[in-house]
Amino acid sequence: MTPNRRGLLTFLGSIGAIAGVRNIASASPSKLDLSKVAKETDLACLYHCDFGDHQRFSQMLQNINNHLSAYEFDPMKIKIVIVAHGAGIKFYLQDLAGTPWEKETIDPDLYKRFVGLTKYGVEAYVCQITYKRLNIDPAKTRSDKFLSFVPSGVATVAELQSKGFGYLKIG
Repeated sequence: MTPNRRGLLTFLGSIGAIAGVRNIASASPSKLDLSKVAKETDLACLYHCDFGDHQRFSQMLQNINNHLSAYEFDPMKIKIVIVAHGAGIKFYLQDLAGTPWEKETIDPDLYKRFVGLTKYGVEAYVCQITYKRLNIDPAKTRSDKFLSFVPSGVATVAELQSKGFGYLKIG
């Protein structure tokens, strides 16, 4: 039996999940060192999420799913990241209490759909400036391993573009 890349990735992901399980009490995602981010696939794309509209976020997730399907959901063929700042960070918070969006209710299926995409290497980078500007405790952010803090969302968009990531914005 000849191993294939997908099987190898699944196996390695399982080991990583076991070895790298975060402490549930962990306050927030890790900080991403942008200088170490590289375009490691022939195709790489960033989706820019600076909006808080639920329908638009849902459409972005659908577009990412469609984008991945064109490459057979193979993370060796394409890398997709979401860069979120402004109202876009709310989709990655554990709850909205104490935020400008505290009177809103976000359908939990939106985050479940995002998590489903992470199985194919999709990650989200959330902006620390937004947290500071809106006085939101970063500990309110979900602590999943596929979420990372970046110093600035807009700077990250430019940095990724300079490294060869294509740019898409829904809406």
